[in-house]
Amino acid sequence: MQDSNVMFSTFIETLREDGELFEITTPASPKYELTQLSNKHKGAMLFHNVNGWKVAVNILGTRELLAKALDIPKEEIVHTLSTIEPDGTVRIIDKPREEMIEETDMSKLPILTHYENDGGAYITSGIVISEYDGVENASIHRLMVIDGKKVAARLVEGRHTDNLYQRAKKDNKQLPVAVAIGVDPVILYAACTRVPEGREFHYASAIKGEAVELFRCENGIKVPPCEILLEGYIDKELHNEGGFVDITGTYDNTRLQPVIHITKILHRKNPIYHAILPSSGEHKILMGIPYEPLIYKEAQKYARVKNVILSDGGCCYLHALIQISKRHEHEPEAVIQAAFKAHRSLKHVVVVDDDIDIFSPLDVEYAIATRVQADKDLHIYPNQRGSSLDPSRKTDGTTTKIGIDATCELARKNEYQRITA
Repeated sequence: MQDSNVMFSTFIETLREDGELFEITTPASPKYELTQLSNKHKGAMLFHNVNGWKVAVNILGTRELLAKALDIPKEEIVHTLSTIEPDGTVRIIDKPREEMIEETDMSKLPILTHYENDGGAYITSGIVISEYDGVENASIHRLMVIDGKKVAARLVEGRHTDNLYQRAKKDNKQLPVAVAIGVDPVILYAACTRVPEGREFHYASAIKGEAVELFRCENGIKVPPCEILLEGYIDKELHNEGGFVDITGTYDNTRLQPVIHITKILHRKNPIYHAILPSSGEHKILMGIPYEPLIYKEAQKYARVKNVILSDGGCCYLHALIQISKRHEHEPEAVIQAAFKAHRSLKHVVVVDDDIDIFSPLDVEYAIATRVQADKDLHIYPNQRGSSLDPSRKTDGTTTKIGIDATCELARKNEYQRITA
């Protein structure tokens, strides 16, 4: 059970006390330099002087760091999260408990420009919280700065924020929003999940075992305690968004996207700005790991699933490794199909026995080398919906998916026994 009012800065201090925070006190520029310095170090980092601001990166950049934030053992993340329902408690207060200082425009913030071909400076960790006609949503969207009062928001079509935006646009109304930067890491994780619309904070509460406290902005949006808060609205204005380096390390498409008009900027005293670096460990962890419990729950319908991970080599998004205790020969294919159903952007799935360590790429490759016959163990699914993040997808957006049954034949299982040291 965790403190329901933990702040972003509290977690940073915990990392420092545990010797898990790499700190840089020399000045660093938000344009390219901070990204270049961060790419040399995989762990959590705190820059003390980025145009006079503190900037934290990679705070959830590994499974170990996420496990610490969620207070769940790394090996139990999937099992634990698959049992948690978004039915926790949210408590509403009228104003933040700490004094918030107002800024005039976003030019004061240490917003990063990551790479030379980026469309501009990007806010990457902001939880965009919106509400329309009594329906709420909270999710992370990358926000490209247009000027001191506007950002272009990448809203994936058909996702919850886009649904609210489309409803408001159809009614010829503005969609009120708030952007919370630097929040409790449990809330940050919850905002990345696929829980039902409006249940993200309830899910965070269920993970924590305590009520999550929210306060009301001037525009009525309810937000968690945060380091920096932007208030505003989305109307019908569109702007080109991109380029932006996504989890594959390649540039995503440039698109016309909705504009958020910023009407108010607030921050805590001595705030820490949080940046999620494109294609970093933190980017991949937050995009990928929320799918693992979904795959686990769906695959459990067809086999005894021991564990699931989206592998680092697959950008924590495109490749799933599933460990099962096989009882019947048909189970691996059923599990493969279940995984593709649970996470539609998956491209390749490998199913292994419970003697294979799915956290070890060497062990998984061993299973493929010694337990796969391509004529019967490869399952190929052409003309499937692909991920826009995969540069090899076909021009029509489709892809060919592959499932690999890397399990032992039950009738010959003795022949697969491995020596132990």
